[in-house]
Amino acid sequence: MRHLGVLAHSTGGAALCFLTFCEEGFHRTGRNEHPDITLDYIAFGYSMPAWEAGDHATVRATLARSADRLARAGADFFVCPDNTAHLALEAPGPDLPLPGLHIAEVVAEQAAAEGRTRVGVLGTRFTMDGPLYPRALAARGIAAELPDAGDRDLVDKVIFTELVNGVISEASRREYLRVIERLAARGCDAVALVCTEIPLLITPEVSALPTLDSTRLLARAAYEVAVGERPMPVWRGGGTREGSPAGRAEEPS
Repeated sequence: MRHLGVLAHSTGGAALCFLTFCEEGFHRTGRNEHPDITLDYIAFGYSMPAWEAGDHATVRATLARSADRLARAGADFFVCPDNTAHLALEAPGPDLPLPGLHIAEVVAEQAAAEGRTRVGVLGTRFTMDGPLYPRALAARGIAAELPDAGDRDLVDKVIFTELVNGVISEASRREYLRVIERLAARGCDAVALVCTEIPLLITPEVSALPTLDSTRLLARAAYEVAVGERPMPVWRGGGTREGSPAGRAEEPS
């Protein structure tokens, strides 16, 4: 079995990814056993000035420090349960010291497997305004639909003032559900929860649309890599390679 490194960049999403990976072992085997896992976390607050300045290179350097520590701890591959962080991971720079699964590719792969044609995207303003999901979904013939500007501001505000701080508000849940209903009215057949804390607020049972939970999808894909059911990734940071979206090429298992 392969050793997973969790490259954390936000608290709740990293914790949920870690928990989901560990619990997957019990769900599959009936025993409290799973492949080795190591988590490294440099608090994202230290990176917020760089995010606000659009300085992805500085954020990437911080994430690379975590990746290096994971490699030195013996991890064979990594996942980063933070969608926004992938904007920095895709910035130009030296190869990361170990390969990783790309979260947008995992989510888009699941959307395609479910036959989705138009997916609403909920995340931080950085993610919603960025290229990750339009590109990954379009590569599979799926349209990406964003909330309108006012709703994007609301979604982002709830993430940074509540969700990353462990605050789960019923009022915010109602507002998110309203945003999802608007996306459904615009023809979406699923909603991608692509801030890894959003699944703590929105569950499939309450959503007007089927949900694509980026946190749990990434954790389960990581488990499949760790037990040899999915090929090892080869992506080590950087953006789109000619002819294919970032992260899609894989090594043979």
